Amino acid sequence: MYKITKKRFLAENIFLMDVEAPRVAKNCHPGQFVIVRLDEKGERIPLTVCDYDAEAGTVTIVVQMIGASTKMMAEYEEGEYLRDFTGPLGCKSELIDEPVEELKKKKILFVAGGLGTAPVYPQVKWLHGQGVEADCIIGARNKSLIILEEEMKAVAKNVYVATDDGSYGFHGNVNDKIKDLVNNEKKTYDLVIAIGPLIMMKFVSLLTKELGIKTVVSMNPIMVDGTGMCGACRLTVDGKVKFACVDGPEFDGHLVNFDEAIKRAQMYRTEEGRAVLREKEGATHHGCCGHCSD
Repeated sequence: MYKITKKRFLAENIFLMDVEAPRVAKNCHPGQFVIVRLDEKGERIPLTVCDYDAEAGTVTIVVQMIGASTKMMAEYEEGEYLRDFTGPLGCKSELIDEPVEELKKKKILFVAGGLGTAPVYPQVKWLHGQGVEADCIIGARNKSLIILEEEMKAVAKNVYVATDDGSYGFHGNVNDKIKDLVNNEKKTYDLVIAIGPLIMMKFVSLLTKELGIKTVVSMNPIMVDGTGMCGACRLTVDGKVKFACVDGPEFDGHLVNFDEAIKRAQMYRTEEGRAVLREKEGATHHGCCGHCSD
């Protein structure tokens, strides 16, 4: 059992929890995720690690209320317990293995869309701890959906907020802000790391390809078991089948087949769609997601 030591709402339908999970916290790296179950019969919920404290033995997760399980999770309060808290899963950010002196030479821009700010934060925080500066764009539809702005300002060199409706910060989406930084402020970047909705990452990658900037995206499609067995998070990268939970979640944004990933995510929501995918993908589908017949 895993105790909730802190809980607060960051925005409407988005909340943060600190969970007591010493072994997970001790082994966490930026870029990884955990799978949570509320009770013995509960759904497995994949959640990106937003922060971790090895000394305190806590892991921070940020959750958006979408389905029944996350809405139920929102009712849990400090002092209550989660049944399972499995992790860390997935590969750590590729930044972790780069020599710090090489990282210091790079001009890095993080692009966070909506809930994507949560997995961006630990990477920027880790870089800050190594003395590496990075810029960050936080984008959302409107001001009420901007999260972790103050936390990001404490660790990033520059934080640019962009809202689609212009209610706060720059008026425009994250792509508009990238263009503004490059064309108007004459900024140059060696690396862009984009995390957010699939459609956002697709268009960021298209833009950065035109600009000649290496781009890494964090693919967070539907996941079920988190071990590569279910096939739910299957995607194509550079023409090869990959599974986000074990091969990622980070991939070269210029090599990801976003159109396929977006279509697949839509199809996976229905029983008919899953049946079509299973037939089409054959052995690479795995068929062990619990939604498809063996």
